[in-house]
Amino acid sequence: QVQLVEAGGVLVQAGGSLRLSCAASGRTFSSYAMGWFRQDPGKERVVVAAVSWSGSGTDYEDSVKGRFTISRDNAKNTVYLQMNSLKPEDTAVYYCAARPRRDMNPNKYDYWGQGTQVTVSS
Repeated sequence: QVQLVEAGGVLVQAGGSLRLSCAASGRTFSSYAMGWFRQDPGKERVVVAAVSWSGSGTDYEDSVKGRFTISRDNAKNTVYLQMNSLKPEDTAVYYCAARPRRDMNPNKYDYWGQGTQVTVSS
């Protein structure tokens, strides 16, 4: 069992930056790949980025490539999402999730946090 808690979601102006964090507890964090996802009301949850258990492998959804960076600190049991050049369309609830191997499909993830709201104003 892995418990995940996201933090860092706030209201920010377009063009600004924000860093989300996801703290993990429970079973060994470093044995899990991690993903960040986002969801708008009434829409399905979609992937933003994923990182391997070691941090050496990453994947990004096309709309965030070059703007967002996923990273992890296994010593702190934490995964981060650095978001730069934010746009109003980045507004969503952001979730982190864990599974044994890196994947871009949210349906394959086993453990989820409660989410944190990011709002980007124009």
